[in-house]
Formats: sequence, C-alpha cells, structure tokens
Amino acid sequence: MFTGIIETMGLVSNITSKGTNLQFTVESLLAPKLKIDQSLSHDGACLTIESSKNSSHIVTAVRETLSKTTLGSWKTGKLINLEQCLKLDSRLDGHLVQGHIDTTAICINRREENGSWMYKFKFSENFASLIIEKGSICLNGISLTVFDVTKNEFSIAVIPYTYENTNLKMLFEGEPVNIEFDLIGKYINRHLKLPTN
Repeated sequence: MFTGIIETMGLVSNITSKGTNLQFTVESLLAPKLKIDQSLSHDGACLTIESSKNSSHIVTAVRETLSKTTLGSWKTGKLINLEQCLKLDSRLDGHLVQGHIDTTAICINRREENGSWMYKFKFSENFASLIIEKGSICLNGISLTVFDVTKNEFSIAVIPYTYENTNLKMLFEGEPVNIEFDLIGKYINRHLKLPTN
C-alpha cells in the first residue's frame, strides 16, 4: 500500500528480456535502504525488489503488468517516480494507493499557468464510472486531484514542487501515463453492479 507521495526519481539503467517478462535495473538514492522482497512503486506500479546493491536495485514486470502499464515501452535512461510502501504509523499525505495499475491515459494538453502546470488526459470510457470531479487519482504513482471530468477526459493541476520533483516535467502531449483509480470508488462501483438477490 502506498500514498502517492513520491520520494525520489530513479534512472532505468538496464532492461533485460526474460521470456515474456522484462527485468529492470533502476539506479536511485533509495537503493541502499531497499531489501529483497520489499514492495516499491515504480511510476505507480508495485514491483518486488529482487536484489539491491550499492546504488541500484532490480525488479521484474510480468506480462500482465506490461500489458496494462507503460512499463513495456520503457527505455534505458528513463526517469521514473519511486515510493516505498506505507508504514502504518505514518501520515497519509496523499490517498490510499495499491500500486495496481488499472489502465493508461494519454496526455492531450500541457500548459504553464503562472507558476503551476495544467495537464489534460484522455482515457478509455470503460473506466468512466471510476472517476469523479475533485476525486483522487494516481498518475505515474503521484497522488493528484482531478477536475473537468468527462466520460473520457480529465485535467489535473500540478504545483511547482511536484513538477520539479517527479517525472511530470518530462511528460508531453501524446505520451502515456499509468493510472490507478481510487480504491474506495472501485469497491463502491463493483457493489452497485452486483445483483441484489
């Protein structure tokens, strides 16, 4: 479980194919703190640490993860957002995030507005019931608030600190992001769709 508050960015330094899986080597300041079997959010996707040495760690993404996220398109040199899992005695500064990506969205507009940044995204209408005006969303592992929500579009506003300390500053029109919709909303949505008898 995560909060969507990014701790640092990591650099993808090596990618190896292992059957239908991809193994990533990621360099970051977090590496010396990481332990084998620990969960770590990589651009919002929860992956298990397989090894950690000095300044880098290794994780593997299976076919299911690659099919629903942006991980399959990663190249060496890419900067990704990293967050360690939530401690139960910590403040929940973002919102409850599982690290289970639901789908991806495409950035269709990006603009600066007097020190902050506005982004607009397009996503599949199949997920329209999981997003609400002023609700929480997790984009590339970042906890954000959405507005101007339609059936297949939404916008976010990004403060300077988030812009400078996450990979949103490298996101441009036409590029994808990982999305995890609000956990509570998903449970409510499923409950409403189940038969009552």
